[in-house]
Formats: sequence, C-alpha cells, structure tokens
Amino acid sequence: MKTQTITETLTGRSVQLFRLTFVSLGLFTSAQLWASDGNSELAELKEQLKQLNEHQKQLEKKLEEIENAPSKTQPVTQSNTASNSELLKIGLSGLFSSGYSSVDDDALANLQAGGHDPNRNGFNVQNVELSILSTVDPYFDAQANLIFLVDSEGETVVELEEAFFTTRALPAGLQVKGGQYYTEFGRFNPQHPHQWSFVDQPIVISRLFGGDGLRSQGARISWLMPTDWYSEIYFGAQNANGETVTSFLFEEGEDIAGHTLEEIRARNFSDALLSFRWLNGFDLSDNSSLNFGISGLSGPNSSGTNNDTSVYGIDAYFKWQPDYVQRGYPFVSWHTEWLTRRYEAGEAGSLERETLRDTGFFSQVLWGFQTGWELGLRLEKSYSNGEDIFDPFRNDRERISTNLTWRLSEYSKLRLQYNRDWAEHLEEDTADSLILQMEFSLGSHMAHKF
Repeated sequence: MKTQTITETLTGRSVQLFRLTFVSLGLFTSAQLWASDGNSELAELKEQLKQLNEHQKQLEKKLEEIENAPSKTQPVTQSNTASNSELLKIGLSGLFSSGYSSVDDDALANLQAGGHDPNRNGFNVQNVELSILSTVDPYFDAQANLIFLVDSEGETVVELEEAFFTTRALPAGLQVKGGQYYTEFGRFNPQHPHQWSFVDQPIVISRLFGGDGLRSQGARISWLMPTDWYSEIYFGAQNANGETVTSFLFEEGEDIAGHTLEEIRARNFSDALLSFRWLNGFDLSDNSSLNFGISGLSGPNSSGTNNDTSVYGIDAYFKWQPDYVQRGYPFVSWHTEWLTRRYEAGEAGSLERETLRDTGFFSQVLWGFQTGWELGLRLEKSYSNGEDIFDPFRNDRERISTNLTWRLSEYSKLRLQYNRDWAEHLEEDTADSLILQMEFSLGSHMAHKF
C-alpha cells in the first residue's frame, strides 16, 4: 500500500512541476512583451517568477524525501522497527477476600480445593498477578505471568504461572505456541483468576486438574480453518510431570483413591501429555452467539508403571446482548462444561489394580442487568465410582452458588458470593459460606478471549 501511495504521489508531484514550469515560461514571455508598459509591471512579474521558483524548489525537496522514505517491502532493520520497550505492556491485578463458613478451616480447605480459592475463614490474599506482554518482532509475541499469594499458613508463595511465545505471521491460518502455559482444554482451565465469574473455581476442575489448573511446559499448534464460521483446532504436547498435572505424573508420595504415587519419569514422546481441542463459534442472530468446543487429554500417570489417564470434555458458551449497550451492558451469558476422567491405578497383576472414573459438570448463568452490575447463579455436581465416601476429592459433591458483582470501573470490582455445599465427608452433610471479594487492576489489561 505504501509503494502504491508513493507512486501516486510522485505522479501528482510531476504533474505539478510540469504545470509550474509551463506557467513560469508563460509569465517570463509575457514579461518581455509587456516590458514597454513600464518598469513597475516588469518588477511585479519578476517577483512572481521568483516566488514560483522557490515553490518549485520546495516541491523538488519534498519529492526527494518521498523517494528516499523506507518501504514496507524493505528488510526489517533496527532503524525502521519499533523497540520492544515501546510496545511493552505491564499490568498488575490483585484479588482479596474475606469470608466465613459454617465449617472449620480444615473442612473448608477440602471444600475449596482450588489454589486461589478463599480456603480459610477470615481474610485471604487469593491472587496477585504481574503480567507482561509485548510484541518481540514481526515474527513473535511473548507473555509472562508471575503469581504471588499467601497460603493457609501465612507464607508468601511465588509462581511462574505462564511464560510463552506465539507466532505472528505463519501462513494458512497456523499458529505455534511454546513455553509454560495453561493447557487449552475447555473454556475455564486457561482462564486466570481475575477472569473468573465466581470467587472460586468449579469442583470438577479442582478434582481433575488440581488447585492451580492444568498447565505445564510444551508446545502446541493451532489451525484456523477456512470455514464460513469460526473453527479452530489445537494439538499440543507438554511435560506430564509436576504438581500442576494432577491426573498424570503427579508428585511422588501423593495419594489418589488409596494408591500412593510413585516417581515415574517420561521416557519418550509417547509419555508426554497430549492434548486436543476443537472450538467452533456461530452467530445465532444479530444479538446472540454460541461457542461450542470438545477437548481431550491423554498421558501416563504415576500410580504404577504403564498406567495411563484420559480426560474428555465438552463446553458451551452462549451470550446475548441487545442492539444498544453501554460498557457491555446489559447482557445474558451461559457457560457450561462437562468433564470425565478414566484413570488406570495400581500395578499390573495386583489385586488392588482398578480403573477409576470421575465425572462432573458445572453450569453458570450471568445477567448484567445494569451498567456495572451482574447477578450470577452456578450449579455443580461431581461424582466418582468406588466407595470413597470419605475422600473429599472423589466422593459425591454438589454445590449451588449465587453472587452479586459491582464493577465500579474497569479497574476495580466488588463481589459478594454465597455457597451451599453438599458433601458426603462432612459431619452435617452441608456447609454454608459467605465471601466478599475485592479486585483491583493497574496498568495494561491482558486481552481476554470471548
């Protein structure tokens, strides 16, 4: 586009120069013919000719500048590329809560199993996140997220939550992502805590993906398909070991359904955590849209040699807005996910060898009824096979949550939430919790997916 603009400019300038030269010659000839009319008229014509000559020199100088200007087709160099520091975006967000439950801290920690959940009575620092995002060059973007929180013992915890790059200009709708990142499984798992619509993460996410969600080191490739609707496929491979891959090569000494986990390391590529996701988006009308996805995971687990885990899920997200909105309000959204896990446990030939199956879902509705104000309702259920009625991470669980959120601005919000839990391991079978949460944001906001 810039080359075309320069060509058009050159053509226009040349025409102007021709016209000015022609006019100059005409004026000069007229001056000779009219010399007999008097010295005053001759002096005036000479002054006009001088001004035209000055204007012509200015046009020639401008023309030279345009000819020497760098084109987008030229190789990228340090002199014509913006510095990383000029594109750097830094943001800080903080999540804090205060609340009380009808059960003590030990029981509450099992109910609120998410690493960023308000899991003790009193005050909690749920999450303080430092995010850094920038365009590296014309070929890559990069992002890093550092997490700070205070655990139930009052100790400060620092984590490298994510640090990854993504390509910018691969052909045919392809993109590569690599580094430390949240696995793109379902809609909820890749979200950061400040993106949540409730103060805690769903039960089934905590059970299958652990307190910090499923994330690890690896790479994935995605393909935005050339369809009439939005359709994108993801394939990924990540390390299967560590404390953030609960259903796979989890930490040695931990226990799952009575099976003590061993130290097992990946031996080859077949022992990697493999992931798949297919996401589709549709416009149902001028005011409503629907996203629908299916996801799958496969990898080894550490309950015994040659044991595998597979996890499958489906997710849907619907949103409606009227023709006229103010700051995104009013709206109605509905988000639901269903997940199931097949977990091989125990050594081959052992009487204790079994296949564990865990299933759960959550469904939540948000109503943005007025600018800055939202009402939320979430229903959840999780269950497993076996007789683990006293295992808080495998027994039957149900929860209903409702909340009211007030977004004072795009930089702060207050949220009041009530939870009613039903769990077999509780003495009274039920628990009631009330939590008040506050969030602030400083600096640049990270872009969030619809």
